[in-house]
Amino acid sequence: MKPMKMSEGGRVVVPSEIRKALNVRDGDTVYWELVDGEARLSTRLSRLRRSQALAANFRGSKAVVDELLAERRQEAGTD
Repeated sequence: MKPMKMSEGGRVVVPSEIRKALNVRDGDTVYWELVDGEARLSTRLSRLRRSQALAANFRGSKAVVDELLAERRQEAGTD
C-alpha cells in the first residue's frame, strides 16, 4: 500500500510499480470501479481476462441447454 496525495481536480498519480505491473502506459484507458467502498483500477486486458474466465465456467454445458430445450418443447406440446 502506498499513500498518495490527491491534487487539484481530483488527480492522483498511479505509482510507477503499479503502472508497470498493469502494463499501463501514457494515453492508455484504465477503468475505475467502486467495490465495497474501495476504488479498483483495472485495464481493458484484465477485464477481458476476467470475462473470459467467467465464460469458461459455462463451456461444456450443452447438456443443460438440451435439457432446457426439451422442457420447453414438452411445455409447448411439440415433443
